[in-house]
Amino acid sequence: MKDFVLRHVKRLNEEEIDIVIEDGKIAQVMKAGDGHGEHVIDCSGLYVSSGWIDLHVHAFPEFDPYGDEIDEIGVKQGVTTIVDAGSCGADRIADLAASGEKAKTNVYAFLNISCIGLERVDELSRLEWIDKGKVVQAVKEYKDIIVGLKARISKSVVCENGIEPLRIARALSSETDLPIMVHIGSGPPKIDDIIPLLEKGDVITHYLNGKQNNLFDEHENPRQVLKDAIKRGVHLDVGHGTASFSFKVAEAAKRHHIALNTISTDIYRMNRLKGPVYSMANVLTKFLSLGYSLEEVIAAVTINAANWLKKPELGWIKAGDVANLTLFAVENEPITLIDSDGEKRVSDQRIETKGVVANGEFIKC
Repeated sequence: MKDFVLRHVKRLNEEEIDIVIEDGKIAQVMKAGDGHGEHVIDCSGLYVSSGWIDLHVHAFPEFDPYGDEIDEIGVKQGVTTIVDAGSCGADRIADLAASGEKAKTNVYAFLNISCIGLERVDELSRLEWIDKGKVVQAVKEYKDIIVGLKARISKSVVCENGIEPLRIARALSSETDLPIMVHIGSGPPKIDDIIPLLEKGDVITHYLNGKQNNLFDEHENPRQVLKDAIKRGVHLDVGHGTASFSFKVAEAAKRHHIALNTISTDIYRMNRLKGPVYSMANVLTKFLSLGYSLEEVIAAVTINAANWLKKPELGWIKAGDVANLTLFAVENEPITLIDSDGEKRVSDQRIETKGVVANGEFIKC
């Protein structure tokens, strides 16, 4: 189905519109009921946004435990664009790129600075696994999909190497002109040693984790290194994952007016099937339950993510652009939500995906 109309779909401000898709592009955005096309899809009661972007996933199924199929965590989740967050280093990035070409979901990637990537979960425990020449070459060969470098800086990953892998990542960032996404978790290294090495455009993922070595002090106040990083223009990414999202920390961040930059899932097979992630819609529902508006929540997976990727066209619904859209409902039904620490919250609303248009193709969720 190449030409069709999404009829009576709602913008976030409740305005009803028709969206006409022709040859894979948005041909017209018009008053509800005025759109005409070969096929009409009734979207009454559904919201539409530009296609959701998940800035932190693991989409390389060969790696266990951190892996999954691209479209299982992409279009089937209502997500039209994913960014694999360092599953692959230079040794396997070609395989991820090849898989991405076959998928319906748009795929980008952070390149793991360790050449072995997540073949092991201590990929930065040996410095010889960081081959600078291979990293630079991979960035040149796969510049169309690599959007940054990934360094997981927590004790179980770096082991006795401490902060040194991040120092190497900083040098590689300068050489490749790419930002770094830094995973934070259990120390050492201490959070006060990690964050000052990050610059404007770099990404802190897992910034709402509830571990001891986090960005908020024992009184749930933001640490000075976090406030300084925000002033420098460091980007904050949720990266929910199995062990990296705390309701208490997220509530503290909201109390202190820490801006909501991007919401991402850190999804892979295990936390998709068994929780606590389950889906992008489930993670977005958690932020709705925290008191963020629907506009703020959706901006965190559309406009904000698209701007960080330097692909602003992915963040808007505009005639002439390739059609990447997400259709969803906000159901007034109670749902029990759980964070990575086992804490529960009950929300009286939930977000539910209903379909996507991915590169012009309508796919029902």
